[in-house]
Formats: sequence, structure tokens, C-alpha cells
Amino acid sequence: MHATIHGERTLTELDHVRLSKLSGGQLPPALADLLATADVVRARDMPGDVITMLSQVELVDAHSQRRQMLTLCYPADAEPSAGFISVLSPVGCSPLGLKTGAVATWQTPCGEASAARVVAIPFQPEASGDYLS
Repeated sequence: MHATIHGERTLTELDHVRLSKLSGGQLPPALADLLATADVVRARDMPGDVITMLSQVELVDAHSQRRQMLTLCYPADAEPSAGFISVLSPVGCSPLGLKTGAVATWQTPCGEASAARVVAIPFQPEASGDYLS
């Protein structure tokens, strides 16, 4: 399990509340750790270079250098083939709260370590003035 350090990740108050209520409180360990250790700020105070829920994120795989565009979403909206990745999945949880330039890490279902660099955040709801998504 990856330990998250205070200050390493930032969540909005609304994202923190909504994520805490997912799955009746039975969250994957990585997401539970993130919620317990992330810095929490008002949506209006969220920097535009931090990944929040519903952000569109461009990642570059650390091993293959393959670029991938993902949108972090809630489980009901997940559609992996279209790039909508649930925050309850290892890949969906890993970049949440990170800044552009950071490296997201996760374990595949087979137990292999994966990593990808956050190279861009083409869309973040808070940066576009949407504080209630």
C-alpha cells in the first residue's frame, strides 16, 4: 500500500465529502488513505494544476511512454473504453489530488507496479468556475 504524505495531494471539500460517502464507507485502501491524509481546500481555492474529480488528465506511462487521456469520474459514470475511469479503481484513484508533473503510481489487478506522469490537465471543473460538480 502506498502511504500518502500530507501536502502531497489536495482535494476540494466537496470531493472529500462525496468520496467519503462512496460505497457506504467501504472504500479501497488507497482511496481511504488519500482521504485521511490529503490537504482539503475550498473549491474556489483549488489551484488549476491539481487533479480533482471530473478532471480530464493526460498521462504518460513511465515504461511505454504511451500517452493516455482519462477523465476521473464517480463509479456510476465509469466507461473505461471512452476514457471515463472510476475513482474506485486503482488507476482512477492514483492521480487524484496530484499536480501536473507528479507521478501517479498504482498496482494492476495482477499485482504489478505501474506509474504514469501527469503531463497536462486540459480540463478541471474548478478552473472553469464550476465549484459544485
